[in-house]
Amino acid sequence: MLCSKVHLQDYFCILIALGLAVLNVWLILRPINHLNFNVTDASLTQFNLTDTDVLHYNLAVDLTLRNPNNNIGAHYYQIEARAFYDGRRFASVTLTPFYQGHKNTTILRPVFKGQKLLPSMGRQFSVQGEYNEDKADGKINIEVKIYLTMRFKAGAVTTFKVKPRVKCEFEVPLAGSSPANGFTPEKCKFGY
Repeated sequence: MLCSKVHLQDYFCILIALGLAVLNVWLILRPINHLNFNVTDASLTQFNLTDTDVLHYNLAVDLTLRNPNNNIGAHYYQIEARAFYDGRRFASVTLTPFYQGHKNTTILRPVFKGQKLLPSMGRQFSVQGEYNEDKADGKINIEVKIYLTMRFKAGAVTTFKVKPRVKCEFEVPLAGSSPANGFTPEKCKFGY
């Protein structure tokens, strides 16, 4: 009878120790979802769509990444930024990997430059119609998606690789438009 009580106490102590370890890890890593991504500036020095749906573009974007955590850093191993217009991808750039420490802000500056055919792809309205509306408004609706491969680091503990996605939607004033049409910073959506 005495041996069975000792075994029960041992199991109880092991369960309490494991529970405390899990609680400590959770308390350290729980703010992971609070990374902030914002588009703070963007400029279009060229954005012309020809009658044959060929887009000529030169888009520069400033993305601010904020890690507000006290104990967690982030290793960004792969960073790909893709630019979309009217739901069609027109450019993609790969950015330099880096480590972002805790309580840190990092600015990424992807530049998309070149030309791309943007066919209607069976849609009822052509991309030309959307472009003409945007041009009349003096602002172009752009979407930039960031595809990441990263790990979080808390002290000596590094998590497994995660692949979150960041989606940024914003309006960029056309070059030569009035000062009243200035750029408005936008918060991006971050998710796994």
